[in-house]
Amino acid sequence: MDQPISELVALPGGAARVQWRRSARARRVSLRIDPRDGTVVVTLPPRTGRPAGVALLMDHADWVARRLAALPGAVALEDGAAVPLDGVDHRIRHMPGQRGAVWLEDGEIRVAGDPAFLARRVADFLRAEARRRLCQQVGEKAALSQLRPSRVTVKDTRTRWGSCASSRALAFSWRLVMAPRFVQEYVVAHEVAHLRHMNHGPRFWALVATLTPHTDEAVEWLRTEGPRLMRVG
Repeated sequence: MDQPISELVALPGGAARVQWRRSARARRVSLRIDPRDGTVVVTLPPRTGRPAGVALLMDHADWVARRLAALPGAVALEDGAAVPLDGVDHRIRHMPGQRGAVWLEDGEIRVAGDPAFLARRVADFLRAEARRRLCQQVGEKAALSQLRPSRVTVKDTRTRWGSCASSRALAFSWRLVMAPRFVQEYVVAHEVAHLRHMNHGPRFWALVATLTPHTDEAVEWLRTEGPRLMRVG
């Protein structure tokens, strides 16, 4: 894939930031909204020119405008901002006179030290919490199903909450730590089930059902609330 090119494109509903990508795996031109930064991502197959992407954008300009307008507001990691943990909002509070780095206390994410490093420290804290909590849940689900991943990683993915590679490595979005526990449990159960079934057939879903009772509820929550998590940080 070539390096993406980002530019402002004038659409009937107003200018939009468009990121052009070329993918060797793409079979047709596609577009999606990246909720993290509010860009429109247009993916082109190897032999398809940019005009085809522009045509698709223009044909779907109303859809693009609606999706961009519906995006939740961005939440910066700064003093006073509310960030959810396990689905419960926690206020970021700068504590310049305190020792330590970041800790949870009285429903707050408290951050010591220089304010210039506050955002980075909160981001590192959230990633560490995600790794701790998700790894614990992977261990629990793996034990129930008598399966074992080769490793577990936490990333900042744009399109997937979790994945399972053929190497049996599991990966999760750190942003799941902000979702309610039942949502985390479902995503972990889903990926652990892929350790046995690398498909979405009946036996796969039967195994997921033995690992979590929250599939339908969690899928709906991610559909409606997931974009809000992508707007944090």
